Amino acid sequence: MTSGSDLILRFAEPSDSNVVFELIKGLAEYEKLSHAVTGNVLALEEHLFGSPRYVEVILAEYAGQAVGFALFFHNYSTFLTKPGIYLEDLFVLPEYRRQGIGKALLKKVAQIAVERNCGRLEWSVLDWNEPAQAFYRSMGASILDDWRICRVTEEALTQLAAKR
Repeated sequence: MTSGSDLILRFAEPSDSNVVFELIKGLAEYEKLSHAVTGNVLALEEHLFGSPRYVEVILAEYAGQAVGFALFFHNYSTFLTKPGIYLEDLFVLPEYRRQGIGKALLKKVAQIAVERNCGRLEWSVLDWNEPAQAFYRSMGASILDDWRICRVTEEALTQLAAKR
């Protein structure tokens, strides 16, 4: 178990862009999706710290080393008429799991949502990732069976934008 004094959660700074991108690649490897990482650290840095800022990152550092992150952005609930937070990624390096780091990251994002008067915090989890599903349920999350994610990317996105 990590001691609370050795674990630091903080917002990422521009100098953290490379380490955040390395953690993103670690997440992709864990999810067997390394081939899907087509972005780069420069684009990530622009989206984290440019104008407008599209995403935010909380870094988890243990004993001075970045060991996990939570990347999130705002969305909106028309039914609640409140902003929300969508947690795009939550990742802890495998050797640091089961030490409370993921729980601390999720709790920190929830605190940010409460501070910002958000109506909800949402995220997706892969259907095969049963350990993550069990963890999220233990943290009070409901996994919605009746909703499906719709996604349009790359050429299909361009084609949709051009439809008459």
